[in-house]
Amino acid sequence: MTLDRRNFLAGSAAATAAAVAAPAVLRAQGGAIRIGEINSYTAQPAFLIPYRNGWTLALEQINAKGGVLGRKIETIHRDDGGKPEDSVRHAGELVNAEKVDLLAGGFLSNVGLAISDFANQNKRLYVASEPLTDALVWARGNRYTFRLRPSTYMQVAMLVEEAAKLQTKTWACVAPNYEYGQSCVKWFKELLTKAKPDVSFVAEQFPALGKIDAGATVQALEAAKPQGIFNVTFAGDLINFVRQGNTRGLFEGREVVSVLTGEPEYLDPLGAEAPKGWIVTGYPHSDIKTPEHTAFYDAYKAKFNDYPRLGSVVGFDTMNSIAAALAKAGTTDNEKLIAAMRGLKFTSAFGPVEYRAIDHQSTLGAYVGRLDVKDGKGVMTGWSYRDGAKYLPSDDVVRTLRPATA
Repeated sequence: MTLDRRNFLAGSAAATAAAVAAPAVLRAQGGAIRIGEINSYTAQPAFLIPYRNGWTLALEQINAKGGVLGRKIETIHRDDGGKPEDSVRHAGELVNAEKVDLLAGGFLSNVGLAISDFANQNKRLYVASEPLTDALVWARGNRYTFRLRPSTYMQVAMLVEEAAKLQTKTWACVAPNYEYGQSCVKWFKELLTKAKPDVSFVAEQFPALGKIDAGATVQALEAAKPQGIFNVTFAGDLINFVRQGNTRGLFEGREVVSVLTGEPEYLDPLGAEAPKGWIVTGYPHSDIKTPEHTAFYDAYKAKFNDYPRLGSVVGFDTMNSIAAALAKAGTTDNEKLIAAMRGLKFTSAFGPVEYRAIDHQSTLGAYVGRLDVKDGKGVMTGWSYRDGAKYLPSDDVVRTLRPATA
């Protein structure tokens, strides 16, 4: 899966040209419903190429059934390159020049927060697909922003549930040095200490995102002699960290708890080097046999001749949740769409999901299990699905976290 900026922009230009040339009959019906989708395609292709495939699959299925409100849906994609300032520029162009009906997307937490701030200032609905920062729906939450994926807090809470069962008492943490990584470490320390007051934390490493000095990081963690390690690195940083850790024996005799590592986007590149025994959140795609997932899996494989990644699920579910909101609202009116999103229920690839009215966080869950290697490839074993609704704070707690005006 490769994608450079030139090819992405060329594809987006072609899509926009096709939209402009829409049939006259479609325009006569009020024109297509337009979604402005912004994401870090060229910065995070491992996740976002499958994401866009999942989005495309859902969009084609919806339009094949006649669209929503008797109108087709079209998407205008923009690539922010992982830069918050570019995401805001694109949001302005999409709203003011392209006249989109709503905004969607986002991958990195800082980018998602930038788009959310734009949405709040411009009073425009933003459906955040991937940014995991808790601030998106709590400290900096606003009435215009909703988030699909299980948040930092939710995924860490799922992992702490397993970590609390271990005999491990001393922990070290490693995470990318930006909002997402810092929040993961904060919640892991807070929630695990609450569950097991006798634990202690003996080291922290916060390498720059995408620039980890894995050798030095592993050496620093080893020097602290922790019994367990909490890992938040992903993508290329994860690969470097695992390889250096394997080479230097960092993981031998230690429990490792790791966010995202069971997702195929990050697990597959490791191949037989995948670390055995880690407790992870992830996506055991080939083993999930629920009706909703089987239908999604089969349709995705038939269209793309490939298995879905977690990004594929996120793209598919984001698009379907937007369609559900449009159908519930009965209009593209911004305020009515926001009202429809509050408490919206829809069927995801993982089953029933609801966007909570109190904080605009969806109840989409995640899979938790341990890593193993099978046929030269990393896999999740002993996994179970954790319903996101069970890993969210109560309404009373949320009220203390979220601005009263949001």
